[in-house]
Amino acid sequence: MEQEFYRGLADRVRTIAEKADPFTRRRLLDLAKRYDTKGGSRPAHSVERPLPLPRTTPPGTIFSGPGEA
Repeated sequence: MEQEFYRGLADRVRTIAEKADPFTRRRLLDLAKRYDTKGGSRPAHSVERPLPLPRTTPPGTIFSGPGEA
């Protein structure tokens, strides 16, 4: 019964993702994959790229420039 719950959540999240902007869509589809894993199934039809890793430090060009003290 818990598996059906997570499969239902995955389906609902995918439905919402269809109407979302590209960034939100990727995040929602990633969430749906996690629900599929908990539900015991992995759909083979959806292959998405992973989200890029967040930057931990800003680029060096911000800190070097003429006139900065």
